[in-house]
Amino acid sequence: MATVILVRHGRTTANASGLLAGRTPGVRLDSVGLEQAARTAERLSAVPLAAVVSSPLERCLQTAGIILDRQPGTTGTPGPPAVTTDDAITECDYGEWQGRTLAELAKEPLWSVVQNHPSAAVFPGGESLQAMQARSVAAIRRTDAVIEAEHGPGAVWVAVSHGDIIKSVLADALGMHLDLFQRIGVNPASVSIVRYGTARPEVIATNTDSGDLAWLRAAAPTVDAAVGGGAGPQPSAG
Repeated sequence: MATVILVRHGRTTANASGLLAGRTPGVRLDSVGLEQAARTAERLSAVPLAAVVSSPLERCLQTAGIILDRQPGTTGTPGPPAVTTDDAITECDYGEWQGRTLAELAKEPLWSVVQNHPSAAVFPGGESLQAMQARSVAAIRRTDAVIEAEHGPGAVWVAVSHGDIIKSVLADALGMHLDLFQRIGVNPASVSIVRYGTARPEVIATNTDSGDLAWLRAAAPTVDAAVGGGAGPQPSAG
């Protein structure tokens, strides 16, 4: 099975000021976000990536570009040739909520629905969280299957997207109802890891911002879950 690394974009100027950016154009990483993306790129530099797929929004493209720049060349090639974009993993369409402050939005009746019953949340003039999850999960699973078919079961690839998108993908992989997805944390530039097997998805990690990832260079894992938990990944050889 292939491995998908879900990376949230680094912190943006909107994140820092408490704005819900949504799909607003021109929202870019701030200085903290650039540092976060660089740290994540350094972690991922130990893993030859089969592909880097990004939301088309600037903050994700910036993060993806930084990741790609840190990929080592192998046998005379620079690694993945370019970042590709996928509209299906772009930010949720927050409609009339877009561009407003979180403090202001917290006073809206819909805020409680988003927090406690997100499967019923439909943003005015925008999309529902159910629709957001459906398109993003379908896109990640579809791309994962294509990459495995092209590069083999040991392939590792990166999807750079947004907080709510990644939370919804993780909820699906964990077998959680969407109403529980607010229990999952996904910080700026964090790394989460999923493998989609024939029997079930396996969530390897969520919301990590440190730690060695070189073990992902190892051969593809077996399909069956290890009874008792198994021995875990082998230590990196350096």
